[in-house]
Amino acid sequence: MMSYTPAEVQRLPLYRTPALLASVDGLIAAESTRHGGVSPAPFASLNLGINTDDTRANVDENRLRFFSAIGADGLDFASSYQVHGTAVLHATEAGRYDGYDALMTNQPGLLVGVTVADCVPVLIYDKVQRAVAAVHAGWRGTVGRIVQSTLANMQQQFGTRPADCLVYIGTCIDENAFEIGPDVAKQFALSLLQTDPQTGRTCADLKRANAELCLAMGVPASQIEVSPFSTVLHNQDYFSYRAEHGQTGRMLAVIGLKAA
Repeated sequence: MMSYTPAEVQRLPLYRTPALLASVDGLIAAESTRHGGVSPAPFASLNLGINTDDTRANVDENRLRFFSAIGADGLDFASSYQVHGTAVLHATEAGRYDGYDALMTNQPGLLVGVTVADCVPVLIYDKVQRAVAAVHAGWRGTVGRIVQSTLANMQQQFGTRPADCLVYIGTCIDENAFEIGPDVAKQFALSLLQTDPQTGRTCADLKRANAELCLAMGVPASQIEVSPFSTVLHNQDYFSYRAEHGQTGRMLAVIGLKAA
């Protein structure tokens, strides 16, 4: 892992905002990095995951820093204990829920978010109905089409049309590092797999899989942004569960509208 001096760490960003969403008036959309927090190794340093072996005091302080940095001090926050499923929650108030891997809302002043450390975070903004969603898509959620379920739920609840949505496919494990066995591989389209003929090692492209699911729902390609970063290749900036053998922190990807 690349190391930084303390002075260099102070200059690194706590978060990145998707370019596609950066200019939307009143919208907060951010994906955290691993920089700028207080947690010691192996959670160094901006660990935002409650369900880790880090201390709750560290995570609370890190969350305060993150939410302050993105300008969300006065906003409520809704999240869930994620189970790698496909359930979608319509969040109307702040809280820590259980069993959902996607949250959606049209409530101003309420952020929704998901924690990740290799799985794909997907942020959705409906620019007409002013509704948002945050999706956690690991391989199970991806083959279960959770991002399509989320768009369908937004359509039912808010009148969302996929053609009106801006979608950010966030930082996750890359297509050269997400090695899978044959039982998992057979659940992906062949076009999303690559197999090394020398080693027989098969990897899947989770980013492209989720982007294609959005395209199939009717989201225009010009309204989909895909993160250029990898939790493995850029492990100095992002947490990776696989690269760090399970002992690591978690990032947050959040989205929401400021209260009028």
